[in-house]
Amino acid sequence: MFVLIWAALLLSVRGSNANTGSSVGETWCWAGYCVTLSEEELTAEAGLCVVIPCTFSTPDTFYFKHIVWFKCEPSRPNCGDSDRIFNSDMYGKTVQDGFKGRVSLLESNLSQTNCSIIINDLRESDSGSYQLRVNSYYSGFTFPPRATISVKGLSQKPTVMIPPLTEGQQTTLTCIAPGLCSGSVPKITWTWKGKGENDSHISGNITHVNTEALSPVTQIHSSTLTFNSSAEHHGTEITCKISFTGNTTTEETKTLNVTRFPRILSSSACEVQSEVLTCVCVSEGIPLPIIEWPLLRNHTEYSVTSTVTLTVKKHGNTAVECVSINENGEMKQSFIVLTSEGKATDHHGPSAVLLLITAVVSLIVNVIFIIYFGFLWNSRKKVKPNQEDRTYMSLQKTDRSPEYDVIGQS
Repeated sequence: MFVLIWAALLLSVRGSNANTGSSVGETWCWAGYCVTLSEEELTAEAGLCVVIPCTFSTPDTFYFKHIVWFKCEPSRPNCGDSDRIFNSDMYGKTVQDGFKGRVSLLESNLSQTNCSIIINDLRESDSGSYQLRVNSYYSGFTFPPRATISVKGLSQKPTVMIPPLTEGQQTTLTCIAPGLCSGSVPKITWTWKGKGENDSHISGNITHVNTEALSPVTQIHSSTLTFNSSAEHHGTEITCKISFTGNTTTEETKTLNVTRFPRILSSSACEVQSEVLTCVCVSEGIPLPIIEWPLLRNHTEYSVTSTVTLTVKKHGNTAVECVSINENGEMKQSFIVLTSEGKATDHHGPSAVLLLITAVVSLIVNVIFIIYFGFLWNSRKKVKPNQEDRTYMSLQKTDRSPEYDVIGQS
C-alpha cells in the first residue's frame, strides 16, 4: 500500500495546479506591520483543497490576539464583518455559513507568525480575493495585499491500479482519489459493466475505503475491490467513481484483461481411414494458445494443412499427443488412433477360419461403426476456429516411405 500511496502522490502533484503552501511570494510592510503572500493566482479544482500561504509580523507595541480572514470583491479596499470566513478566536464573531467547518489554520500556534489557511471541499464559488486582519486586545490592522484564488471544475480522474488477472485467482483492484486533500472523506464506488450489459456490481466482491494522512495538509483516500476473476470478466469494463462534497464527481474506467489457462476441447481426436491418419486438436485460452504436436519431432517432412497422411499398415496401441500452450501454462492430451472400421489401433488381420465363423457378426458390427464414424467425421469437419480465443490445428504429411510405417508403439 505504501508504494501505491507514493505513486498516487506523484500523479496527483503532476495533475494538480493547487498551491499547497510550499512557498510564499512578496513581502509588504508598513509601520512595523508586515505580511507575505503569494503574488500569483492560486489555482485549484472543485472538491479538493487549496492552501493560502501566509506569514506576518506586528510592531512590538501591538499585543497580538488573533487573526481573521475575509473574502470580498477586489474593488473594495477593506472587507467587512459580513465577509468573514475564518476567525482564530473561537469566542469571536461567526463566519459566513458557506465557509463553516471548511477553513482551518495550517499551523495552529500563531506565535510562529504563520497565518496560512487551508480551505477544503472547494467550490467554484470560492474563487475570489482573500484579505487578512490581525487583532489585538484593543485594536486591529487589515493588510491591504490580498491572495487571489481561482477554482475550476474538477478535471482530475481517479488512479485505478489493476494487477495481472488470471482466471480462478483472487485479485485486488485499487482506486485512489485525485488530489492530495479534500477535507471530507469522498464516497468511492465501483461498478462493473459486462459486454452489452448495464452497470452492475461484481458478485462476491469485498470493498474497503481507507484514508491515510501524509502530512497535516495532504492525505490519500483510496478504495480496494477484491474478487475472484473469471472468464466472464475478460474484456469487460470496471469503473471507479469518486463523489466529493457539493455533488462534485469524477470517475475512471478500465478494461479488464483476464488470462485463461489453455483447454483442449472434446471435439479433438485422431482417426485412421484408408491408411490416412487425421488428427484434429481444438484449443481455447487467453491469450490465444499455440498447438504443438510432439509427433513432428520424429517426422520432419510435413505440411500444415488439414491432415497428417501416413502409411499405417503396421501400428498398434498408437497414441498421438496434442500440446496447447500459452503464457499461463500448457495442457496435454493423448488421442488413441481409431480406424474407420471402428477398431482400436491393433490392425492385424484375423485368420480365414475366424473370419468364416464370425462373418455375419462382423458385417453387422462394421455397418454400425461405419455409420458412427461417418457421423463423427462429418461433425469434425464442421469445427472452425471462429472464436478469438480458440485455436484449431491439424497437420498433413504425404510421405509414404517405409520409415513412417509406424507412428509409435507402446
